[in-house]
Amino acid sequence: MRTLSHRSRGVLAVVAAAVLGVAGCDAVGGDSAAPARSAKPSPEPTPPWDRSPGSVAAVGDSITRAFDACDVLSDCPEASWATGASPEVDSLAVRLLGKTGAARHSWNYAVTGARMADLPGQMAQAVRRKPQLVTVLMGANDACRATPSAMTPVSAFRADFEDALRSLRKALPKTQVFVASVPDLKRLWSEGRTSSMARQVWRLGICPSMLGDAQALDASAALRRNTVQKRVEEYNKVLREVCAEDERCRHDGGAVYDYRFGTAQLSRWDYFHPSVDGQARLAEIAYRAVTAEKPLT
Repeated sequence: MRTLSHRSRGVLAVVAAAVLGVAGCDAVGGDSAAPARSAKPSPEPTPPWDRSPGSVAAVGDSITRAFDACDVLSDCPEASWATGASPEVDSLAVRLLGKTGAARHSWNYAVTGARMADLPGQMAQAVRRKPQLVTVLMGANDACRATPSAMTPVSAFRADFEDALRSLRKALPKTQVFVASVPDLKRLWSEGRTSSMARQVWRLGICPSMLGDAQALDASAALRRNTVQKRVEEYNKVLREVCAEDERCRHDGGAVYDYRFGTAQLSRWDYFHPSVDGQARLAEIAYRAVTAEKPLT
């Protein structure tokens, strides 16, 4: 082979240097063009909402106990919108788990007459079951007091709700929560006030701040009912805001508050609590919210 000229050797050197520059590697595999850069960690994805949880625990008040749905002045948990076994209701638990699954893996810790201050205790009971979904429908009794002045302050309502969710999250970080809005109590009064049976039962002490002296339409009565209604709206604002701060919590978007309960959806004994048909409507609302691809707004 012929010996390369000085000029040829120079050209080859330049070409070799260019190739090494494009490759960006030195003799031991390092980057000769720039210092090594560590890859930025990918942001953690938002935890997905499980649209088919395997167990359900319910907390709340008389609505979730299906009070007055089957018999006068008594609970009827088999008709509960959340966990009941009644085929007429087709509860949230039955829709999610099937009849057999609901019987084995759903629990109802709601208590008739309970207020938001009772929610942390109920939540502690639910936590022991380690449910994948907890349903919350609470707040009507905080507004249904002897007088409007006795209603639960909004600040206390918020503190107790936050405390309940905080304790749940500490014990069960991945458990999901469905929060229903407080029903429109003034509409319930409007639907039942013309029934003599309803008025008789209301005199026994069912939501006196709203239902007391049901036929009165004077300015004082209107102010009383409007004051209660405003407080319900404030409670619903708290439920929505606190739930929004928890990535595993879904609010119903005001669906229960907005639902126009008619006489068919109200108990024939008190015209205030949901009837069996009303419980079925609540179950529909909850199922739609829990299984939706995106949270309701």
